[in-house]
Amino acid sequence: MAQKPDIVLKELKAKKFAPVYFLDGEEAFYIDQISNYIEKNAIAPAERSFNQIVLYGKDSNMGLILNNARKFPMMAERQVVIVKEMQSLPDFGKEEAQDLLKGYVENPLPSTILVMSYKFKKLNLNTRLGKSLNKHAVFMRSEKVPDYKMINWVQDYIQTTEHSIEPTAAQLLSESIGNNLEVMTNEIAKMVINFKGPTKINAKHISQYIGINKDYNNFEFLKAIGFRDNFKANKIVNYFIQNPKGHPVIPLFSLMYNYFIKIALIHQAGAKSEYDVAGVIGLPPFVSREYLSAARNYNLGKVIDVFKYIKEADLHYKGIDSGSMSNGEILRELVYKILH
Repeated sequence: MAQKPDIVLKELKAKKFAPVYFLDGEEAFYIDQISNYIEKNAIAPAERSFNQIVLYGKDSNMGLILNNARKFPMMAERQVVIVKEMQSLPDFGKEEAQDLLKGYVENPLPSTILVMSYKFKKLNLNTRLGKSLNKHAVFMRSEKVPDYKMINWVQDYIQTTEHSIEPTAAQLLSESIGNNLEVMTNEIAKMVINFKGPTKINAKHISQYIGINKDYNNFEFLKAIGFRDNFKANKIVNYFIQNPKGHPVIPLFSLMYNYFIKIALIHQAGAKSEYDVAGVIGLPPFVSREYLSAARNYNLGKVIDVFKYIKEADLHYKGIDSGSMSNGEILRELVYKILH
């Protein structure tokens, strides 16, 4: 069974290294995190010049990788062989190459740590190689974090930086940045480097150090839509139109669609309380209040209409039946149809 990233990292921090690691999945963040940790911590810096080899899939082949893995370390306890972008290995899909890897995985050299990063893809675990890796190696699968879990993910990650974050600030980050963990962690790092001691992060910190406007952002935009606050929604739309690079239209369509999907689910489940709503949409109760209000403001018939409006706006954006409308006008018309 595939191991979770936090379990693998915990073992590594305890200095428990395995001979073979195969890291796959659609979320590159955890793959890089594990691979980088091994690269920086498995052997002492003074030993790396002779005992640490980094290969890239597109410039390698299975024979080259395994020949390096079978070498003995020079004047050291172990050597490390890291293969980045294993998914680009030219012969990886060939049966002969997979049999070679299977043979090594089942009888690895104990003094070598072989790390293979297979990004943005999932290895078929029903193949002979997949079964062998799952049984004999540390096999880690890195899954995308669903949007509805991002608030909790941000709160948990912030705690690892010795800081904390207000729930509404975590929601602001997750709504504005989304579930790209590499971008999210880079932005958080850019912010926390400014703190001199443990800090409780709020919306002002995010506005000051990351540049997400605390009044004009995706989070406030969806909130205004949910509360049917026509004045505030249009103020934010005008800001988005004036700052198109920071607020492209297509991601906004996606955010709005996902927002109303949650409202539709609330109606379908007949949820009436914050805790019922939290269970239906998988978000904390403090967020569910907003969605409960939105469900009261938009009955199921209106929600179905909204899906139609978003689809029309998407087609207009792609140049279908849009006439001479600009992107800003398309967005403004969409918001008008939703709110009226």
